[in-house]
Amino acid sequence: MRYRHSRQEEARRLGVRGWVRNREDGSVEAECSGPREAVEAVRRRVALGTHFAMPVEDTVVMAELLAERFGLPLWRFENSGSEATMDACRIMRAATGRDLIIKVEGAYHGSADGLAFSYWIDVSKAGPPDRPVPVPNTVGVPAAYSEPLRVVPYNDLAAVERVLADEGDRVAGLILEPILMNCGVVLPEPGYLQGLRDLLHRHGALLAFDEVKTGATIAYGGATEWSGVRPDLVALAKAIGGGLPIGAVGGTEEVMAVVADGTMEQEGTFNGNPLSMAAARVVLSEILTPDVYGRFDELERALTGGISAAFERAGIPAVVTSVRCRGSVHYRPERPRNFRETTDADDRLQHLAWLYQLNGGVFMPENDPWTFGVAHTEEDVARVVENAEAFARAVAD
Repeated sequence: MRYRHSRQEEARRLGVRGWVRNREDGSVEAECSGPREAVEAVRRRVALGTHFAMPVEDTVVMAELLAERFGLPLWRFENSGSEATMDACRIMRAATGRDLIIKVEGAYHGSADGLAFSYWIDVSKAGPPDRPVPVPNTVGVPAAYSEPLRVVPYNDLAAVERVLADEGDRVAGLILEPILMNCGVVLPEPGYLQGLRDLLHRHGALLAFDEVKTGATIAYGGATEWSGVRPDLVALAKAIGGGLPIGAVGGTEEVMAVVADGTMEQEGTFNGNPLSMAAARVVLSEILTPDVYGRFDELERALTGGISAAFERAGIPAVVTSVRCRGSVHYRPERPRNFRETTDADDRLQHLAWLYQLNGGVFMPENDPWTFGVAHTEEDVARVVENAEAFARAVAD
C-alpha cells in the first residue's frame, strides 16, 4: 500500500517508507525514504564513518534487542535475507555434521543456489503432491545443488517423517516460512510447527524459521512469538532495517557455538555495517514497539473484515487470510493448506482485483501478501475496502 498526497505530511511524521502522488497532468510523483527516526539515525552515523569491517556499538545493542524479542541469545548480521537463510542452512550443517536440508515446496528463501528450488514453478514438473522433487526456479542453477535438498509439502508432517525415516542420519535440518507467504498467506495447522520441531529433534536435526516476512511484523517477536514455538535458528531481513539492506541470523547457544568458536566462518565485510545497524536499532527500539501490534489488530479487523464482507455479498468464491499487517486473498472456495492448493485459484479474478486497487490509488502486490505499516490510517484501509467493494460489484454484475 502507498499514500496519496493528502497523507504525505502525516506519513512523514509517523515514519512512512514512501508515497506516490498523482499530478494534475496525469503523471506520477514518488518519494521513498525510511522512517523519519531511522533517516536521522543514519544521517548521524554517516558523519562518524560508514564502513569499518568491524562491529560497532549499535551491533551489540541490536543483538540484545533481537535476543529479547525472539528468545534466542546469539546473533550475527549480514545484508540480505538471501544471506541470512543461506547462513542458517550452513550453520545447521556445521552444527550437525550432516549435509541434507529439507525445505517446503512453495517457500522462497532468497536467491542462493542451494535454496533456489521449488517456488514459482510449474507443479506438473514437480512430482507427486506428497513427494515433491526439487525444481530449480530459474536457469543458471546447477542440478548439483538439488542433490543435498529434499522438498516436502507445507502442513504435512507425514512427508517430513518419511524423509527422516529414510535419511534421518543425513538430515541437518529443515528451513521453512512458519507462515507460508510466498503464495499469499497460508497458515500452519494446529500443532504443525511444534510437531516439526519435535520430529526433527528426535532425529538429531534442527529447525530454522525464515522470518524475513514475519519477523517483527506480525508480532513483537515475529512468528516465533505468534506460534509459541522456538526454533533453533531464525533468519531475519528487511522488516527490521528501516529501509536499509540488512539480514540477521540468530540461534541457541548450542547451535551458534559453531560460529562463536570459529568452527564455521560467517563472513562478509559489510556484515553489521554501521548504517544498517543504526537504522535497525531505531526501528526495533523506537518504531516497532509493543503497542504497535494492538494498532495493527484494529486495522486488520477493518481491512480483512471489509474485504471478506464485500466478497460474501457478491458471492465471489474467495477466502481472505491475514495475520495482523500481512494478508492476502485466494480466489478459491476453500482456504489453501499448501502451495499446490494455491495454484488452482482463479488468476483472472486475482489480476482484476489488483487492477481495481491500482486504479483506485492503492498499490498492492498481486501474488505476495499485502503489508500495512505504522503510518497507515483508518482512511487508508477504508480506501482499500472501497476498491474491493467496487471490484466485487463489477464481478457480480
